[in-house]
Amino acid sequence: MPLILALLAQIIPMQPMPKGTGLPPPASEEAAVLAPINAVFAAFEAGDGQAMLRHVDPAGRAIAVAAGPDGKTLVRRVTFADFATKLTPGGGFSERISNPAIEIDGDVAMVWAPFTVRVGGKIANCGYDHFDLIREDGAWKIAGVTYSSRTTACES
Repeated sequence: MPLILALLAQIIPMQPMPKGTGLPPPASEEAAVLAPINAVFAAFEAGDGQAMLRHVDPAGRAIAVAAGPDGKTLVRRVTFADFATKLTPGGGFSERISNPAIEIDGDVAMVWAPFTVRVGGKIANCGYDHFDLIREDGAWKIAGVTYSSRTTACES
């Protein structure tokens, strides 16, 4: 039997198994990078602008890129401070990312992930988030987020 298996191994080329793409273990550096993003999403749900500001760089901003009604690209920029004033309790706003790609180099990190926004439980828009993060005094903060935004072909 071992001889047959050895012969089959020579005849049938075996491809290596694909690497796993699961989330990192909770104690990993990647989990620490995701922590301020998840905290900001929790602040969105609570409608708590002050809670959001604890996890972002004060000089940071969000940039939204979307197609306008005429098909031209629209770019909207808002500082985190201005965005925080728009959060209100009971707004029913929630955002979730999935399958984040995380890159870290010392005290700089990047997270790229598809997202879905729900308002009142219904999908409002989706796209991709690109978070830039910095670590200061041992704490990760979101320095900026750029995201695409569309209202079609959103996962449910």
